[in-house]
Amino acid sequence: MNDLPIPFKSATALAAMIRAGETSSEELLNLYLERTEAHNGDLNAIVVFDLERARKDARHADAMQAQGRYLGPLHGVPMTVKESFNVEGLPTTFGFTEFKDSCADEDAVAISRLRAAGAVIFGKTNVPLALGDFQSYNDIYGTTNNPWNLSRVPGGSSGGSAAALAAGLTGFEVGSDIGGSIRNPSHFCGVFGHKPTFGLLPTRGHTPTRTLDANDLSVIGPMARSARDLRLGVELLAGPDEIASRGLKLALPDLGKQSLSELKVAVWSDDSRTPVAAEVKARVELVAEKIRSAGGEVSFDARPDFDVDEMSDAYQTMLHATLASRFNDDVYANFQNQAKQLDSQDDSDRARVLRRQISSVREYNLASEVRAKCRWAWHSFFEEYDAILTPIMSTPGFPHDHSPMGGRKIIIDNEEHPYSGQVFWAGMGIIACLPGTVIPTGPSREGLPIGVQIMGREYGDLQTIAIAELLENAGFAFEPPAAYVS
Repeated sequence: MNDLPIPFKSATALAAMIRAGETSSEELLNLYLERTEAHNGDLNAIVVFDLERARKDARHADAMQAQGRYLGPLHGVPMTVKESFNVEGLPTTFGFTEFKDSCADEDAVAISRLRAAGAVIFGKTNVPLALGDFQSYNDIYGTTNNPWNLSRVPGGSSGGSAAALAAGLTGFEVGSDIGGSIRNPSHFCGVFGHKPTFGLLPTRGHTPTRTLDANDLSVIGPMARSARDLRLGVELLAGPDEIASRGLKLALPDLGKQSLSELKVAVWSDDSRTPVAAEVKARVELVAEKIRSAGGEVSFDARPDFDVDEMSDAYQTMLHATLASRFNDDVYANFQNQAKQLDSQDDSDRARVLRRQISSVREYNLASEVRAKCRWAWHSFFEEYDAILTPIMSTPGFPHDHSPMGGRKIIIDNEEHPYSGQVFWAGMGIIACLPGTVIPTGPSREGLPIGVQIMGREYGDLQTIAIAELLENAGFAFEPPAAYVS
């Protein structure tokens, strides 16, 4: 990590350079802006800029540094944030054209906490419409490309975040996840990402500007070029908001293990419900072998005690109902009309999605009961295992596809599979409220990154990140796409 060119260093390394006087916040900001000028035209990762305030904040950080005063662990580090976070004076659209001229009147909680830690926020990164896709494109800002191959998707919905990190256009990022939206872009672009335990990081202000309440299932979390940065992100952003802080205090457990040899992990590298490409499966098993060869204990058979089909169905019910609630009344009425016209025998993928989009409160609550069962099953499972290793998507980054979502397919080892089925691997962590950390494992034969998910117990966020740190030290580290190293 220390040998990487400056634009690709971790946020913690950049902060250390500023503190040591090896560079300044303003110099780093100018460096990232120069790189954005050179590369963002092809990538379209950063779509909103806040340059005047960023330059002012960078100069303030440098003035404080000259006096030996430090604002926090991210003192002077230039960074961007996902478009869906409210930043005072900037638009928050979720890709909806009706919000393109609206601006937030205050920062989201996460943005306030990042500023308090000394971060210099200079822009916002692209998302798909309603944050509801494995790609990142919308009618306001256009399409974001993968820096490893511009013809491939960077993931979604935090696709702009991952692309900007991988290409060395920003020092740090914060995204959000309801269906893999931190984890699949991290996998597709070769960076680190952490989906936290549900509710651990306050989501207030991660909404279109007209709303206050965040959606069920949705979480926010850090994305970075090192596991250490993920730890820092959780430490800075976690903890109750003003209401909950009256009675709640944060005390996250750490791993308490210093080497891979002490770990006991399970492996779930493939599943007939959502098959995994052989090369992706092999990477999950490569990580497992690294642990096993170091002396750790690995099981390929251990599973939590719940009905996987019931879990997957309940998650998709909750997911599609939640995503549908983000659309305006006219669009939602159209969902209702289309669902009414379905043949009662129609069990196509499109029909299932439509019925889930207009789920009743009763149907949602029945799905939530399945969630409770899954949470307790995982709780028992993690009494014995430190983590479970899984894919997060079945393939590396796939070609851009802007066709109607209901008809899209994913090609997995030359066979077509339903596009929406790709939420399977992300969904098991979302519905059970579990933390999941994605690490890079290097490029595929086609030169596209492959990530692996480390999933652990509720509130075991620092534990899954600690395992990621051990694996990073063992060789599963960020590497930049060659085209952007200059």
